[in-house]
Parts: sequence; structure tokens; C-alpha cells
Amino acid sequence: MSVTSKETLIALVELGGLEADGLQAFEAVASIGDWEVARVAFLGLKQGRLKTAQEVLKTLPGPDRRAYGQRFNAVKTALEAACERERERLDQSAPVIKMLGEDLSVPGAHLGFGRRHPLTQTSEELIDIFGRMGFELARGPEIEDTFHNFEALNIPGDHPAREPLDNFYLSPKSLLRSQTSTVQIRVMEATQPPIRVVALGRVYRPDAVDATHSFMFHQIEGLYVDRGVTMANLKSTLRQFAKSYLGQDVTVRFRPSFFPFTEPSVEVDMMWDSSGRWVEMGGAGMVDPNVLRSVGYDPDEVSGFAFGLGIERLCMRRHGIDDIRPFYQNDVRFLSQF
Repeated sequence: MSVTSKETLIALVELGGLEADGLQAFEAVASIGDWEVARVAFLGLKQGRLKTAQEVLKTLPGPDRRAYGQRFNAVKTALEAACERERERLDQSAPVIKMLGEDLSVPGAHLGFGRRHPLTQTSEELIDIFGRMGFELARGPEIEDTFHNFEALNIPGDHPAREPLDNFYLSPKSLLRSQTSTVQIRVMEATQPPIRVVALGRVYRPDAVDATHSFMFHQIEGLYVDRGVTMANLKSTLRQFAKSYLGQDVTVRFRPSFFPFTEPSVEVDMMWDSSGRWVEMGGAGMVDPNVLRSVGYDPDEVSGFAFGLGIERLCMRRHGIDDIRPFYQNDVRFLSQF
């Protein structure tokens, strides 16, 4: 075959040098790390020397491309064979293989598996229980406007619950939500009855931190609106929930109370332990007619109940924990028990 172009002769010589360098590099590898460096340098798909040599083919005169292409293929075959040969040699070498200075035969350090936080586990179980009772999951923003946090929930402008000392205001018209009841308003604004939802998330109140209080905690809110919903439906729902989560032997009581957004309202308590101590589980009641009107519902046509339960307290009762603070202290000794 005749090769007349000077640039083609130079390119062929460079191919020969590439082959010699590659074979020498692969023969010199002493570890998987060395082998990988040589493989990338000569056979790398983006910046390998063989890839660069392949691009030369496009620059050569048409009559010379056949000769260069044949030589290029031979070099490529030789380097790929050397690469594979050295990899097999390394795989079959001494049992102690060192990669980047690390002895891969040494047993590795035990890495413990992570797990979900107990409050996350509790939240997921509550969603599952209420899901089996026909409640869908709804979510809402943690930064709320005063309309959804107060006005729509029948809390007037002069109500003590709106005091700056009792809320985390971000501006005159926005704050960190103080209750998940805000979500029920957003759901009712966008949906016509019947509605059966639970909303779960963090709420914020500037409470002093103690064994049963925190400035940030979790609630699960329930809402059921339809024709003919009664207090009996509310009580049976919460009793069934308590038995499902806390056990068939749990004792629950309902005490008359007052909330601006429910009428009548009740406090829901659970027997904490065999000592006879009662602890509040949450608040509940029939949705106030003013709340129904604020979202465009006719209280003469539909009724509903709502409840808000403290997730931390439910988890504490379930696992016999008497202090809320360990949930937020990230102590592995505590968290690893769940």
C-alpha cells in the first residue's frame, strides 16, 4: 500500500509511539489504582490518547485514511488486550490487594444502620390507622397568614390567643402556625363535602420547655364534614383510634371545654398509667357554624367534627416516656431504642 502524505507518515509514527507507551504503562501497573490510571489515560472515552489518535483520521487526505485506519485498529486491539490481561493478573494476584494504600483484606468497620425517628414512626402509624378509618392525608404550610390561623377559625381580633406573646409572628399578617387546624380551612375552601381528612405536621407556640411542653411540637388534625355528623361520631372515632394505637385496655375520657372553632368542645384525656394519672391527648368538638360559613358551607345542610391530637404525647404514652425533651436532643442512646 502506498503512503505518500508526509502528515500521514508522521501520524503513523505517533501511533507506534502510542502503542509502545500504552503497553509499557499496563505492564508496569502494581495495583488496581495504577491499572485504572493507565486505562483512563490510554483507553478513556473522553480524553484517552487512543481517542485523540482516532480524531486524527478526520484530518488526513482521503487516499491515506485506509492505511491509518488499519494501523489504528491494530494499536487499539493491542492496548485493549494488554488492559484486560493486566486486570486478570491483578485479580488473581496475592489475596492482600492494596488500592490507594488501603488493605482490602482487613475487615471493615461496622456501620450501624440508621432508622426513622420515633416521632416519624408514630406519624406514619397514625396516618395508617386513620387511613383504614377512611381519612385521607392533607398537608398545609407551616408559615400561615392570620386569616387561616385565626379569622377563619372564629378567633376574633381581640382574642387572647392572638397575642404576640403567644405566637411566633413573622409580620403583622403572617406567623408560624400555632395549630394544624389551619389545614382544615384550606381543605374546606377547596373541597365540597363530604370531607374526611387528617393533617399532620409541626406547630409552634412560645411555651416554656418542660417535661410535657415544647415551643415546637407535632399535631395530627382530623376533620369530618358531611350531612348528619354528630358528637357520637366524634367520640366513637377517637375511642376506636385510641384502642388501635394504644391498645384495647386504654381508658379515654371526654371533658367539656371551649375552643373558638368548635361548639360544643371537649378535651380528650387518656389514662397515663396504673397510678390513675390522666394526661391530655388533645382537643376536639363539633365544627362551629361560623367556621363552616367562613368557607362557604351552609351549617343548616352539613355538620362536622374536628380534633387535634399531640403526636409527642401519644408516642410517650405508647412507649412509657415521661419527658418530651429527649425527642429533640439527638441522643443516640435514646433514639436507638425505637
